[in-house]
Amino acid sequence: MRLQPPERIAIRHRPLSQSRGFITDLVGLAESFPLFPVDIDIQLSEVAKCRLEVPQRIGWSAIFLKAYGHVASRVPELRSWFSRGIRSRLVTASQSVASLAVNRKEQDGDHLFFAKIPSPNLLSLLDIQRYINYCNQSPVEDVFRRQLQLENLPGPLRRLILWQNINSRSPKRCTRVGTFSLSTLAGMGASNHGHPTICTTSLSFTPLNPDGLCRVTLISDHRVLDGVTAAKALILLKETLNTSIIGELKNLKNPLERLQNDAHEDAA
Repeated sequence: MRLQPPERIAIRHRPLSQSRGFITDLVGLAESFPLFPVDIDIQLSEVAKCRLEVPQRIGWSAIFLKAYGHVASRVPELRSWFSRGIRSRLVTASQSVASLAVNRKEQDGDHLFFAKIPSPNLLSLLDIQRYINYCNQSPVEDVFRRQLQLENLPGPLRRLILWQNINSRSPKRCTRVGTFSLSTLAGMGASNHGHPTICTTSLSFTPLNPDGLCRVTLISDHRVLDGVTAAKALILLKETLNTSIIGELKNLKNPLERLQNDAHEDAA
């Protein structure tokens, strides 16, 4: 049996939008990174239970951002990056800056932005969630002004600036690129454990399965760390989620009762 092709296939050409051009440049730069993934399954039933008992909504992204920020504060490699030059260097920052992938719907379709969150380990879960809400709801011209400026530049100049930012040894590199990133499709019931990144590490997680297990992936730059370090970081993440994060969620469950207990302890 031989299938006949259609008599005529219509095609159309259109230039890349500014946003797609920007993402294309980022992906091209990420291709030079020797990235590798490490996975771990984490039991999060108790975290999920505590999260649902909090009056204010706390998203999983806020939870993972804070937990991984705690891990990065203990593991210097997670706050480091490879700086290419005549004499290449490993540069380490004193604090983490998270780069969170944020999808915004616009007239011409989906638009991917990157929100920077300094020192997520020092912020409360509520403050992180409020900022995520701000990034999802406020005008993009207010929240992502610098990225929009980069997108509007001619391609060669934009790629030069991005390359300089990635290889910079200045503290500004942290706020322009981030020391780690988080990208997830768990809210859509999907996973993206092989995404490109220009950060040394990038975190992703899947939706919880019926048993409360979550598959967490850490994508890492082999120039900065090896698989053992990535695996140890995920183990620390597992411990942090099931200890300090649960503790903070329980405090948020009934803040009035917590304040009363604190006052009683002070009086005693």
